[in-house]
Amino acid sequence: MAASNSTGIQTLLEAEKEASKIVQKARTYRVQRLKDARAEAAKEIEELKASKNEAFKNFEQEHAGSSDQTSHRVEVETEQKRVEIEAAFAKNREAVLHKLLDTVFAVEPKIHPNARFN
Repeated sequence: MAASNSTGIQTLLEAEKEASKIVQKARTYRVQRLKDARAEAAKEIEELKASKNEAFKNFEQEHAGSSDQTSHRVEVETEQKRVEIEAAFAKNREAVLHKLLDTVFAVEPKIHPNARFN
C-alpha cells in the first residue's frame, strides 16, 4: 500500500509540475501578447500623429498662400479706390473752390438776434 501511495503522490507531484508549466506558459503568452499590443498601439499612434502633422502642414500651406493672395487683392482694391478718389477730386476741385470762395466773400452783415443794445 505504501508503494501505491507513493506512486499516487509521485503522479500528483508530476501533475502539479505539469500544471505549473502550463500556467507559466500562459503567463508568458499573456505578457507577450500585452507587449505586442503595446507595440502595435504605439505604432498606430505614431502613424496617426504623422498623418495629422502632414494634414496640418498641408492646411498651413494652403492658408498661408491665401493670406498672400488676400493681401495682394486688398492692395489692388486700395489702389483702385485711391485712383477713384483722386479722379473725383480733380473733377470737382474747381466747382468746390468757387463755391467756397463765393460763400466766404458773399458776406451779408446782420445783427444777431440775441444782440442787445444798451
